[in-house]
Amino acid sequence: MQPIPIESSLLIRNTAAILTGQDARAGHAERIAGPDIRVAGGKIEAIGHLPPRPGERVLDATDCVVYPAWINTHHHLFQSLLKGEPLGLNLTLTPWLGATPYRFRAAFDEHTFRLAARIGLIELVRSGCGTVADHNYLYYPGMPFDSSAILFEEAEALGLRFVLCRGGATRTRGLESDLPQALRPETLDAFLADCERLTARYHQPGPDAMRRVAMAPTTPLYSMAPEELRTCARTARRLGIRLHSHLSETVEYQNAAATAHGATPVAFCAEYEWTGPDVWFAHLVKLSPAEIRMLGETRTGIAHCPQSNGRLGSGIADIPALEAVGVPVSIGVDGAASNEAADMISETHAAWLMQRARRGELARAQSEGGSTEGGADAARIEDVVRWGTAGGAAVLGLDGIGTLVPGQAADLAVYRLDDPRYFGLHDVAIAPVSSGGRPTLRALLVGGRVIAQDDAIPGVDLAELGAQARAAVGQLQQRAERMAA
Repeated sequence: MQPIPIESSLLIRNTAAILTGQDARAGHAERIAGPDIRVAGGKIEAIGHLPPRPGERVLDATDCVVYPAWINTHHHLFQSLLKGEPLGLNLTLTPWLGATPYRFRAAFDEHTFRLAARIGLIELVRSGCGTVADHNYLYYPGMPFDSSAILFEEAEALGLRFVLCRGGATRTRGLESDLPQALRPETLDAFLADCERLTARYHQPGPDAMRRVAMAPTTPLYSMAPEELRTCARTARRLGIRLHSHLSETVEYQNAAATAHGATPVAFCAEYEWTGPDVWFAHLVKLSPAEIRMLGETRTGIAHCPQSNGRLGSGIADIPALEAVGVPVSIGVDGAASNEAADMISETHAAWLMQRARRGELARAQSEGGSTEGGADAARIEDVVRWGTAGGAAVLGLDGIGTLVPGQAADLAVYRLDDPRYFGLHDVAIAPVSSGGRPTLRALLVGGRVIAQDDAIPGVDLAELGAQARAAVGQLQQRAERMAA
């Protein structure tokens, strides 16, 4: 693929609605009338009634809705070739880990890993996602290919902002060690050395950086010894990078923390310096009120992954309660092996519905002390858009993206509502989240570069990609069967 040029001046004209990603609680406008947006030098220059300039490129956005480009804060891109894997399809988290991702991870070679990353990134692009944080834990001693380099290369080829959350482990769970051909853990020195290498090579500190690195042991309770976690936290802060991991996805996290440490999972993390505004955790489904308060007091963030949490039967994180105490909220799609629709439109649609369902499930009859019928006020479309855009920018420390206001980087998605599922809407601004499906992507800009237009991505042949995926799934199945024999 050729480098994607920044538009010297682009006028997005005659939009039907613009959602900004801003927070009304802070006095900012969640919606603006526009109808025009001018992009110049990679930034949003102006929004309003804007006549075209001589020679300026014009993108007709008549009847289109514009959102900030989505920011996906938790993924496992290598799992894009593990969708709907039968042995793990109806299992909860712990047995699913053994049945699917851990059983297949040794079967990935450089080609299948690269293909999986490409598929996952393209799926995200087509949903209007401009920034991806991938929690990659495919590392082991003597690994014959550099999975980190592949991820950065594939993201750069598509023009995406990319945050590598460098996963890994210095110890394994019992379920991993019992598996044939299980991958060996790394040493702490090797893990830290690679984090330093990656930071020096890729990490950019700016507020609209294209490349970032975060330190991300796979899970605090299982992947490292407690003092190793403290060493990681201090090393990450010395390097100027953020911290990320999984936490409290199921009740097993509570069981493990209580049994091994006599603490809740969040209290354990706090003891070893794993809370703060530079830390965000995926899931946080099972939390006590005290843990919610601790996360709020420390400004520790969340990557909310509703579809994966639903698919694995883990539950629904209490996002309104977390946000009310000051927890930065973002949205992640998680890996495709536990989310067969790993795109940001499906994810935000699920987030909207599940928060309402969660509150409705708590409703009780008046005879039982109840006072409300349901929970339709639990999450508005504007809330979900904020979580998936400005919220993602906040947890990643990318303050120059995530909102549609002049001066911000021009990361935005223009959706054309030409499918019958959007016909008849009284408020077209809510369409991409409320109606689900996938609206036609009129254009996706990242840093002022048009990286997709009219559902097409330069250099991407979807039919060929599908054929490659089918062949790769067969290869992975055969390799996994041989390794288990």
